[in-house]
Amino acid sequence: MLIIYAGYTVAFFFALNIGASGAAATMGVAYGAGAIPKRFWALVLSGIGVFFGAILGGGEVVKTIGSELIPASIVDIRVAVIILAAAGLSLFIANLLGIPLSTSEVTVGAVVGAGLAFQVILAGQLVTVLLFWLMVPVTAFFLALLAGKGIGFVEKRVRPLRDGKRQRWLAVLLVVTGFLEAIAAGMNNVANAVGPLVGAGLLSVSEGVLYGGIFVASGALLLGRKVLETNGKGITRFTMLEGSAISGTGAGLVIGSSLLGIPVPLTQVTTSAIIGIGTAKKGFSLWQKGIIAQMIKVWAVSPVFSLVIAYGMVKVLIHDDLYSVAVVASVFLATVGSISLIRSVRREKRSLHEHGGGI
Repeated sequence: MLIIYAGYTVAFFFALNIGASGAAATMGVAYGAGAIPKRFWALVLSGIGVFFGAILGGGEVVKTIGSELIPASIVDIRVAVIILAAAGLSLFIANLLGIPLSTSEVTVGAVVGAGLAFQVILAGQLVTVLLFWLMVPVTAFFLALLAGKGIGFVEKRVRPLRDGKRQRWLAVLLVVTGFLEAIAAGMNNVANAVGPLVGAGLLSVSEGVLYGGIFVASGALLLGRKVLETNGKGITRFTMLEGSAISGTGAGLVIGSSLLGIPVPLTQVTTSAIIGIGTAKKGFSLWQKGIIAQMIKVWAVSPVFSLVIAYGMVKVLIHDDLYSVAVVASVFLATVGSISLIRSVRREKRSLHEHGGGI
C-alpha cells in the first residue's frame, strides 16, 4: 500500500512541475507583448487551457506512455514508480548541471529504459515517436518561416501593423493562439505524469487525464510565475502578429500529434517556430545555429539520461542485477567523460587560437 501512495505522490508532484515549467510558458508570448497586462490572468488562462486540453484530448498520449511503448503486462506499481522516479531524477540532476531537458523525451526514455531491462520493447511505436521528434520541429520551422515571410511582406505595406499594441484585434489573436498552445500542452504533457499509473492499472485513462489535468493546471497557476516572467521578457522582440504565428504553429502541430497519441517536446517545437520567424527577418544567423546545436543536444541527451537511470533502477530494485548496472553505468560515464574531454580540448584550442591571433 505504501508504494501505491508513493506512486501517486511522485506522479502528481511531477505533474505540478510540468505545469510550472512548461505549461506556464504557453502564455509567455501574450504576456510579454502586453496583450495580457496582468501576470495573474495569464497564469489563470494557462491553467484553464491546460486542464481542458487534458480532458478533451489527453487520453491518446496517456495510452501511448502507459501501454504502447512497452507491454502493459510488465508495468506494475513498482515499474510505474521507477519510471516516474527516473524521469523526475533526470530533470533534477539536469537542473543542477544546467542542462535543459525535454519532459516528454525524458518520460519516454524512462519507459524505454524499463522495457530494455525486461528485454521487451514495442519497436514500431517507438520508431514512430522518434520520427515525430524529428519531423515536428522541422515542420514548425518551415511553417513559421513561411508565416514570417508573409508577415514581413504585409507589415511593410500596412504601417499600423508595426505597432501591435494599437491593434486590439491583434492582441485578441495573440491571446487566442496562446490559449490554444496551453490546450496543446495539456493534451500532450499530462501523459508524462499519469501515463505510468494508467499502465499499472492504478488509474483509468479518464481518471488519469482528470487528476493529471488538475495538478498540471495547478502547477502552472501556483508555481509558474518565474517561467512566465522569463518567457515574457524573452519574446518582446517579436510583434504581436509574429507572436501569434509562433504560438499558433506550435499549438497546431502539438494538438495534431496529441490526437495521434504521440508525445512531442512542445518547447522544442516552439523554439523551432521562433527560429523560423527569426530566419524570415534576419536570415540564418550565427545565434540561430547555436540554438539548433542546443536543441540537438537536448534531443539526444534527454531520453538517454532517463533511460540509463530507469534501466539501472529496474535491474537493482527488481532483478537484483548489480553487474549489468555496473556495465551500463561505466559505458554511460565513459561516454559523458569523453564528450566533456572533447569539449575541453575544443575550448583550449579556441582559447589558444584567440590568444595567438591577438599577438
